[in-house]
Amino acid sequence: MEGVHLVRRVLTAATAALTLTTAGTMLAGAPGQAAPTAWGRPTVTAAPQPGAPGLGDTYFPDYGNGGYDVEHYDVRLRYEPTTDRLTGTTTILATATQDLSSFNLDFLLDVESVRVNGWEASTSTAGVHELVVTPARTITRGQQLTIVVRYAGVPSQTLVGGYSSWTRTADGALAVNEPESAWWWFPSNDHPLDKATFDISVSVPTGVEVISNGVQPRPPLAEAGNRTRWIWRTTSPTATYLAFLAIGQYDIVTDTTPGGQPVINAYSTSLGALRPAARASIERTAEIIDWESGLFGPYPFEAQGGVAGPVDGIGFALETQTRPVYGPGFWRRGANTYVVVHENAHQWFGDSVSVAEWRNVWLNEGFASYAEWLWSEEQGEGTAQELFDFTYDSYPADDEFWQVLPGDPGAAQVFDGAVYDRGAMALHQLRLAVGDDAFFEILPAWTTAHRYGNGTTAQFQALAEDISGLDLDELFTTWLFTAGRPDVASAARTATPPAAPKSWAKIREAHELLSHQ
Repeated sequence: MEGVHLVRRVLTAATAALTLTTAGTMLAGAPGQAAPTAWGRPTVTAAPQPGAPGLGDTYFPDYGNGGYDVEHYDVRLRYEPTTDRLTGTTTILATATQDLSSFNLDFLLDVESVRVNGWEASTSTAGVHELVVTPARTITRGQQLTIVVRYAGVPSQTLVGGYSSWTRTADGALAVNEPESAWWWFPSNDHPLDKATFDISVSVPTGVEVISNGVQPRPPLAEAGNRTRWIWRTTSPTATYLAFLAIGQYDIVTDTTPGGQPVINAYSTSLGALRPAARASIERTAEIIDWESGLFGPYPFEAQGGVAGPVDGIGFALETQTRPVYGPGFWRRGANTYVVVHENAHQWFGDSVSVAEWRNVWLNEGFASYAEWLWSEEQGEGTAQELFDFTYDSYPADDEFWQVLPGDPGAAQVFDGAVYDRGAMALHQLRLAVGDDAFFEILPAWTTAHRYGNGTTAQFQALAEDISGLDLDELFTTWLFTAGRPDVASAARTATPPAAPKSWAKIREAHELLSHQ
């Protein structure tokens, strides 16, 4: 993700949720009752327990929920742009991972009803965004669950700490944000540890477009009342914050790659004079992904493209899976392929390989930022070494920048500029330490080993050490976990501050105001 203006917010719950210990496997017999053994003597089984109200993330302990694993979301919505009213029915297919007396969903809108396997469940709320579901029947470990939630509300008026991740625009809305956006439009297990596939369909007045992830399994459907239903499908595992909606007036451009993969780009009709620069950037997505595939391994998803949002929309860009969404600020000084490189590098680093915890976020942002440096080399606009030198010298030793630890920045600074820039510098130091051959073996090995899963800094370091044969602990500790500006050997420094590479201005433009809170 990249920022242009102060737009992205990190929401923290009023109190940290405690992760509950899950119950043991139930033996044969009724829940909580004695079960016979081979010797006829009863054994007392554990009673079903509530699922944990969070997955225990160090920074956001109440994000996600315990007790079940989601396989698929079917999100069926009706949206009214004139009032911003959203009504919906989300069907969640999941499997219980413990015996459950109740479980939580992360959600904010008003709930009309919840059914679990056809039986109506009771609900209550807890904390900031916790919907507590108590099924009519006890759920046993391994049981398949069909959870149907009916709901309605006005997302832009549903606030947490005075803020909504749903951005209302003059002609529609954008559901785009990080690390949370699902709360405002569909109930979910909202943490990257629980990925799922998606079917998303949205009914809007005819003449309004809806863009989302993946592919369109069928053309938009005409409905009664002069309405149209747009249908999108994601067949690859997707973290909930990477699902998105862009609703409004858009021109949609479709194509295919030489390999036959669909390319779907969309441009807000409000862009006006910014439209040519947006197109000159986003229409290069297929070329950029092809280049990135040569560095990071095969592209992991079923479609590609981009969305140029409206002038009154978001002030950042986000790596929404298969189709990043870009705020208008990126085009104000002309075309900017660097932000396209950054957000599509995230398709590997962040989307396919997601963080196991949000404190590992440099594995997303440092890698995507370093991809920009590699693109600069490819385009002949400045080497990665030149960009490292200029970036290093841009922050004096006493700058607060060097006090933020990219490997553990803290919840309040999870998207600080140091996570991006110092994260990229750490990767460049790794490249220098192991050499190009090993470095460019490490990158695709990482995306292959954790494809569609999650990763940690410790796992990345272990992989880098295994491939290079080097002990890299000092390098990782220095660049990711130690406050202060690291010393760089004088032999590698120039006597005078280096000149800015041609790419630096565009990269800096794409990285403005990266401290989001």
